[in-house]
Amino acid sequence: MRYSLLRLILKKFSSLYFHYHLITKKMKVFFNFHSIPFSIQIIPLLLLILSCSTEVEENQANSEGGLSIKKLVVALKANKNPQMMLEQKNHLEEYLSNKLNRTVEVIIPSDSSIVVESFRNGTLDVGYLSSTDAARNLEQKTASVFLVHLKNGKTFYESVWLSLKEKSFESIADLKQKPIAFASRSSTSGYLIPVWDLVEKGLVKGDGSLKDFFSEVIYGSGYVSAVEKVLSGEVEAAAVSDYVYKGDYSYLKPSQKSKLKIVQSQGPVPAHTLCIRSSISDEDKKILLNAFLGMNEDNPELRDELFNGKLITVDQDEHLEILKKAFYAEQNLKSTSGNPPS
Repeated sequence: MRYSLLRLILKKFSSLYFHYHLITKKMKVFFNFHSIPFSIQIIPLLLLILSCSTEVEENQANSEGGLSIKKLVVALKANKNPQMMLEQKNHLEEYLSNKLNRTVEVIIPSDSSIVVESFRNGTLDVGYLSSTDAARNLEQKTASVFLVHLKNGKTFYESVWLSLKEKSFESIADLKQKPIAFASRSSTSGYLIPVWDLVEKGLVKGDGSLKDFFSEVIYGSGYVSAVEKVLSGEVEAAAVSDYVYKGDYSYLKPSQKSKLKIVQSQGPVPAHTLCIRSSISDEDKKILLNAFLGMNEDNPELRDELFNGKLITVDQDEHLEILKKAFYAEQNLKSTSGNPPS
């Protein structure tokens, strides 16, 4: 590696020497070059050195196994407090920039459909997605799963229905003809698995509609927005991930949690995934894999804030297997438009 880099530098300086004499020869056509002070004569050489410095640096990075992507773009899920997510975005940009020696931009798209298109057109490299969104990207062949997070040592968790503590609801059956909120249309724990559970329990017919059971169906823009609709009295219950309520205070404040209770749990829910754009080279995939896995040792605090647990590799088909049944149940339901995400 050291010798290949030395050969590259010697080759560049040989080229510089040739071009320097070519430029100075042409300059003599216009004036007596040797009458010019040396400080002025050296300018053409300096300009040529500067023009080649970027190429030398890039080749050095490649020879050392560096990332070929000049700017890495990473997407996070918009499922937490906006101010908290902004801080985490900045921390992740700093961590990955230092780790990869590249410019890193972290974005927080409000619509998961943007992610699929961004993977397709090459404007997104890595995305932290629900297993539902991951499955859709796999179906479109725009991305693949390269990491998932462990929650309590497992690659899955539970979905829960939350209501106000003073309510008498004891199961989902008690919410018949009540207004409810799902976390979002793309949420696995906050939509897909709860819908599958309703069909499995026979509360909603396989070819029926969610509005056959609930009086109103509202879709939030994430876990917090759905829970806030419960706290405000707009709906009686909301479907979210269990760690929104059982975990730390990354999602809800203590004053909010104290007003809530779990009505029912359902699952299992495949853990969230880190997906990588399909068109990225195998070498770059290895580099990015090691960079994210490095968080397990380098910065577990940031890892847990962002991804809720230790990152590991998995077989993507095995991890997403349960979603096939859930997708089938959801797709057979009659369209329930509900209210748009807010």
